[in-house]
Amino acid sequence: MSLDLVIRGGTVATAEKTFQADVGIEGDKVAALGPALSGKRTIDASGKLVLPGGVDSHCHIEQLSSMGVMTADDFYSATVSAAYGGTTTVIPFCAQHRNDDLRKVLADYHERARTKAVIDYGFHLIIANPDEPTLREHLPEAIRSGVRSFKIFMTYERTRLTDEQILDVMAAARKHGALVMVHAENHGMISWLAGRMVNQGNTLPRYHAICHTRGSEAEAIQRVVALAELVDCPILIVHVSTVEGIEAIRQARGRGLKVLGETCPQYLFLTAKDIDIGIEGALFCCSPPPRDAAAQEACWRGLKDGTLHVYSSDHAPYGRDGKLPKGEKTSFKEMANGVPGLELRLPLLYTYGVGTQRITLPEFVNLTATRHAQTYGLFPRKGSLAVGSDADIAIWDPQKTLVVEQTHDGTGYTPYKGRKLTGWPITVLSRGAVIVEDGRLTAARGRGRFIARESSDALRPLGRDVPEMAQLKAWQTPLQL
Repeated sequence: MSLDLVIRGGTVATAEKTFQADVGIEGDKVAALGPALSGKRTIDASGKLVLPGGVDSHCHIEQLSSMGVMTADDFYSATVSAAYGGTTTVIPFCAQHRNDDLRKVLADYHERARTKAVIDYGFHLIIANPDEPTLREHLPEAIRSGVRSFKIFMTYERTRLTDEQILDVMAAARKHGALVMVHAENHGMISWLAGRMVNQGNTLPRYHAICHTRGSEAEAIQRVVALAELVDCPILIVHVSTVEGIEAIRQARGRGLKVLGETCPQYLFLTAKDIDIGIEGALFCCSPPPRDAAAQEACWRGLKDGTLHVYSSDHAPYGRDGKLPKGEKTSFKEMANGVPGLELRLPLLYTYGVGTQRITLPEFVNLTATRHAQTYGLFPRKGSLAVGSDADIAIWDPQKTLVVEQTHDGTGYTPYKGRKLTGWPITVLSRGAVIVEDGRLTAARGRGRFIARESSDALRPLGRDVPEMAQLKAWQTPLQL
C-alpha cells in the first residue's frame, strides 16, 4: 500500500511504550505503524522522536478577564504559538460574565475561533451566572453540542460562586455528563489580606503572592471536595501549586473519590523569588502564585504518582498594558493575573523532566497529550499515535538546544527568557498536514476545526450514595439533583 506520507526511521513514543516504527498517514489519519512503509512523500525522522501532538486543556485565548482586560492573544496568534511548541489541540475557555447569556457567549467564541485557529480546538465554559435558564436550558444545550466541561471560581469578586451555587452547577454536571473544573482558593482569606496590605501601602507584586496564601488553596480544595462528594460529581482542581493542596487531593483520591489534579509550568519552574523584583514582578503574577522549592518538588511527585493527572499551560497572556495599566503606580490588585506558557509547556517539561530522568518519555506523552484527550472526551481521536487516530504528530529533535528569547504569542515577553532548553519539536503535523517545518509556519489561518467532545470515564459519577444521601433515602425523602 502506497500511503500519502510516511515518517520514517524515528522512535515512536506513546503513553505506554517507545518503539522503532515508520508512521504511515493516509489523508488526515494514521493508517499504519510498522517497518519499511512506503508513501508518496517521506519525512526522515532518523535520530528523532515521533510523538502525538500535545493537547493543552487549560488556556485562555481571546478572553476578556473579569477585570475587563483582553488577553494579548487572539485565536490566530495563540494557536500559532501552540503549533511551534508541538501542541496540536487546545481547549480554551468561553467566559461567561455576570448576566451574560451563555448561548451568546458560546456563539461568539465559535465565530472568533472559526476564522483564526490554525490547529483543532474544543471549548470549556466558565460559569459565573448559574441562574435558572443557564442551569435548566443553556448548560444542557452546550453539553449536547460537545462542550463537556466547565470551570467555576471560588475566588475573584466578579466570578466566584457561593457554595450553594457550586452545588447547583455540580448537580447539573452530574445529571448531564460534564466535568467541573475548579479554581480553588479561599476568597475571604485572600481579600482580607489584600485589603490590609493595600491600606498599609504594600502594593508591589510580591504582596500578591503573600495574599494568595498556601492555606487558601488547601482550604478551598478540601471544601470543594466535600461539596463534590455530597452530589457524587467528578471534579478536576486546576493549577494546583502547594504541598498542602496536593495532599488534600491525594487523600480524596485515597478515599476513592473522582478528584483529579492539574499543575502548570509556573509551579514547576518559577518560585516566589521571581516575583520579588520590584514592579517588574508583575510579569510573573498569576493566581495561584509560584511558591517555593518544596512546592515544586511536591508538584513533581504529584505528576509522578498520578495525584496530579495532567500538565497544562494555563496560558493567560497579558501584555505590559494589562500587567501595569498605571505604570509603576499599579498596585498588585490592579495587575492582570496570568503568565504565558502555551508554546514552552512541552519543551520545559521535556528538558527538566525527561532530560533529567524525573519522568520517562511515555510519562511525558501521557501528561501532555494522552490523559488530556482521555479526560476531556477526545480520545482516541486526539492524544494518541495509533491507527485510526488523527495524524496530529510532533517530530522532536532530542538534542536540539535553544536559549529562550521570545515566543510566537502576542504577550511580548516570556517568564522563561534566558532558559537553556534541550529537546524541541522541529516538524509538526495537524491532521496529516505539515504546519511547522524548519522553523516556518505553513498553516493557513482558520484551518483549525472545532472538535465536539464525547463522554469519558472521567465524567461518570461513582454511582454511590454518601452517608447523607443514604440517610435521606432511608427516610424516603426524595431529592432531585
